[in-house]
Amino acid sequence: MNRYPLWANLAIFGVVVISTLLALPNFFGDDEAIQVSRTDGVTMDAPALEQVRTTLMESGIEYLSAEIEDVSALVRVENLQIQESARDALTKAFPNHVVALSLAPRTPGWLKAIGLEPMLLGLDLRGGVHFLYQVNLQEAVGQYLETYETDLRTQLRESEIRNDIRVVGTSLQVAIIEPGDIDRAEEIIRQLDTSDQLLQLGQLTSRLIVDRAQIDGRPGFNVRITEAAIRERQDFAIQQNTVTLRNRVNELGVAEAVVQRQGLDRILVELPGIQDPATAKRVLGSTATLEFHLVDQDNDPYEAERRKRAPLGSELHQHREGRPILLRRDIIASGDQLIDATAGYENGQPVVNIRLDAAGANKMLDTTVENVGRLMAVLYIEDRPVLVERDGVMVPGDPIREEIVINDAQIQGVFSSRFRISGLSVFESQNLALQLRAGSLAAPIVPIEERTIGPSLGQENIDRGIEAVLLGYLLVVLFIAAWYRMFGMLANIALAVNVIMIIAVMSLLDAALTLPGIAGIVLTVGMSVDANVLIFERIREELGNGNTPQASIRAGWDKAFTTILDSNLTTLIAAVVLFMFGTGPIKGFAVTLSIGILTSMFTAILVTRALVNLVYGSRKNLKSLSIGGRQIQNEATTALTKA
Repeated sequence: MNRYPLWANLAIFGVVVISTLLALPNFFGDDEAIQVSRTDGVTMDAPALEQVRTTLMESGIEYLSAEIEDVSALVRVENLQIQESARDALTKAFPNHVVALSLAPRTPGWLKAIGLEPMLLGLDLRGGVHFLYQVNLQEAVGQYLETYETDLRTQLRESEIRNDIRVVGTSLQVAIIEPGDIDRAEEIIRQLDTSDQLLQLGQLTSRLIVDRAQIDGRPGFNVRITEAAIRERQDFAIQQNTVTLRNRVNELGVAEAVVQRQGLDRILVELPGIQDPATAKRVLGSTATLEFHLVDQDNDPYEAERRKRAPLGSELHQHREGRPILLRRDIIASGDQLIDATAGYENGQPVVNIRLDAAGANKMLDTTVENVGRLMAVLYIEDRPVLVERDGVMVPGDPIREEIVINDAQIQGVFSSRFRISGLSVFESQNLALQLRAGSLAAPIVPIEERTIGPSLGQENIDRGIEAVLLGYLLVVLFIAAWYRMFGMLANIALAVNVIMIIAVMSLLDAALTLPGIAGIVLTVGMSVDANVLIFERIREELGNGNTPQASIRAGWDKAFTTILDSNLTTLIAAVVLFMFGTGPIKGFAVTLSIGILTSMFTAILVTRALVNLVYGSRKNLKSLSIGGRQIQNEATTALTKA
């Protein structure tokens, strides 16, 4: 007898039911939709929603519904033609908003209420945002020189050597005020290239070329970076920017995104499912950082603004409230010393929780110990990239730097590595925390190509993908049913369960379905019956050897299990390697293949066995099995019956 215990049947049945429930949202389809959102991230309000409806009605555009979802106004329409007309009308009515094409799932409310959503679709199926960024490599070299400038200025000041230092192109020009200090200054400059940091990194080759020269009529030095160091710095800027952009994409929560280097100075970013290019562009391209300064409370900021000149040792800035404010030049801590930044709440007000590294924490501790009761300000710095035309070609120009004091507050007590920034809105705090947490860019980037890919571009791919899955499934079903009769029909039921489980797991894991992912499902459909073929052929072999039908069924599963496990395990290893080392499209294929292998193991070994047990397991005098082109009957059982 071949029977599972009741608990095993219930467990298998429960898995199938839960999988069907998880996969259910994917069978309701999507509506073409238009998303209207504000560029500052604030939620669209009721009057704005009413204006959306009025605009559509006045334009004679019929729509299915218009409602607020998350922070955007979402309009559902009947077809692609209406969608494009609605987008054009709303773009004119909302010139300062982002109006984008989208897809809105038709998931019933009761499924949404229990948190079930359809699986995500990749860029090639759903559409999304495509960016091609160019890295300003000249600016990367300039920033590299600025680090030398800061170190040299500090060391010369500590050695009481008066100087005038400035960055010019790819060189550092150092003028020495007192000619008698020229030899001491040269010794300090030449030691820059053999600092402890460079020795620890094993970078013992010379990076600087130091030449004595006349700078503005004074003795000094022209310090240049070697060509090898320039190339190394440029490569570092590209690699660091790629990593930073990938971190920012992860913070956006975009599945199956593509972030990769293209050519010498470009980075490609593709974000599936994102239909709000303003948000993505703001987060990806920002070079935002923070600096913490003491407030100069000894001088009048309004007088400094009137004279358009700050007192010695201070800088004049604008507060986010619109008033001038004077800050001390000395930086207490900066964004590159930041370890973590998270948005939160304190007393019901949004804050950004900051954590500094050891160096920043020590400087912050010393500052707060000596300045309790004084004001400290947070200076927000953002470089906005621009394109300029040179010789008929658009190239990155000098970025526009925006500096604004976002917060100033009295130092109430001593602190070091952990503190909070308050006075921001919810959106501002979340956006600032995201940018700081994802890291800063090593060099400014400029979007030279930007496309919002509409979902209509992927509809043909979706249709063909579905046709491929259905055709592959149908051919496999017909073949298995014709070759293995009843056992083949039971295997086909398990095959359907397998497809449902793949969809369910992908929906549960928020995995994005791409066109290569559909190819993975088609491949899985063909591979998933391999295990059943091995089992069924083993059963036929056991019957041919004279075993009873019940014993043959049991032996078929027991003896084929090792072979099934080995073959699927090797394929799974290959799929995992593809996922680990592949990029977006390859990862999409690897995800569906991996999930399909695991689910096919479950359906072939457990679900098919449970169905066979239900059909044949309780029959004591079983004499034949419908498992081939004809009724295969055990010869020994037949002879014994005749006798």
